[in-house]
Amino acid sequence: MTTALICLGGGLGAVLRFLADTALRSRFEVWSTALINATGSLLLGLFAGFAAHGGIDSTTLAVLGTGVCGGYTTFSTATVETLTLLRDKHYREGIGYGLGTLGLSLVAVWGGFALGAL
Repeated sequence: MTTALICLGGGLGAVLRFLADTALRSRFEVWSTALINATGSLLLGLFAGFAAHGGIDSTTLAVLGTGVCGGYTTFSTATVETLTLLRDKHYREGIGYGLGTLGLSLVAVWGGFALGAL
């Protein structure tokens, strides 16, 4: 049953990602993926913080974390976008985007975990 719920959560996350990307892409261009990954990291941190302090059980964490957040975020797209910038000789932008995406996501997951621990 947990596997089926994770699958459903992954599908929901993928749809949410598509909708978010559609809404953000025209305004933020390549940074829409970074924003999606950061908000997904914030949510995953929040869920992990809840789980670490008994707020949700491990099955719920798996469905929300692995399923929904896993379907919503996309590290692979961020790396392709970084590679594309570098390949197109936009070195400063590519390095900034790659490091910025990672840094933003790390801050977001830490912040989410801290909030979930309250």
